[in-house]
Parts: sequence; C-alpha cells; structure tokens
Amino acid sequence: MIRSRRKTLALEITRDCRVLVRAPLRLSRSRIDAFVDSHAAWIARHLEQQRQRAAAMPPAPTPEEIQALKEKARAVLPPKVAFWSGKMGVVPTGLKITSARKRYGSCSAKNSLCFFCFLMNSPEEAIDLVVVHELCHIREKNHGPRFYALLAQYLPDHQERKKLLK
Repeated sequence: MIRSRRKTLALEITRDCRVLVRAPLRLSRSRIDAFVDSHAAWIARHLEQQRQRAAAMPPAPTPEEIQALKEKARAVLPPKVAFWSGKMGVVPTGLKITSARKRYGSCSAKNSLCFFCFLMNSPEEAIDLVVVHELCHIREKNHGPRFYALLAQYLPDHQERKKLLK
C-alpha cells in the first residue's frame, strides 16, 4: 500500500502480478480493506489478464543475445547515421548503443544519439526511421509540427515505417 496526499483510492496490478493500493494519508485501514474487498472481482479479472500477458511474453534475452544485438548495432548504425546526417546536414556529437528498454532511440540536449540494441530486430525501413527521427531532434528538440515537417521531408512514408517497429 502506498499512502500519499491524494484524495481517492486506487488499485493497480503491476507487471509482476502484485496488487498495489494507493490511498490518502488519513484514510482508515478498515475503509481501505472494504474498498479492496468490494473490488475483488476486478482484482481477480485483471490479475488473470496480467498473468496471460506475462505467459505470452517471450523469454528475456540472454546476455549473449544482447551482446550479439549490440555488436550488430555497432556495425549497422554508424554508417546509417553518417549517411543520413550527411544528407540532412546535421552532425551528432556522439553515438551510443544501449540495452535499456524504454525507447528505440534518443537525442540528448548536446546532440548525442543513443539507440536501443533491440532495434536490430526491426526491418531496415524501421531502423532508418529511428535514425532519421533522432537526427531530426538535432534541429527540432520537440515533437511539434516543425519536427514532423522535417521528418516528412526526409521520410515521407514515416507513418507507415512506424508500424514496422517491433
């Protein structure tokens, strides 16, 4: 249970199938227990859904598989970044390959690019999309209309390519 300065009670089923209760600081334990009891069917239904999702997920990659993807990324991405940055007239300050699972790529405030090694499991067109997307951030730091106009200038089919990302 997490108590905070909130005004309402909330239930959450975590990825590892734990039930998390968020409650106001001063709410009594009996009111919280009554709330949880009244939502028993919802909890059971969502726990089962989460278990099914977890069972359908592929097994976590081994360190060897991650290393192989990083090596492939180190071979594939620098030439792509060089090609597209030359075409776009931008210069990244660095390039890093990571196994962090939050996003396919990022561009720092200092124009250093970072790519997710699992991007190598995607088709060539999707890899190019991520490279061009991050290079566009060198000129446009946000996802505003000018950013998407710049992206469309180099990849008019960027929306179709986005569907290819795994």
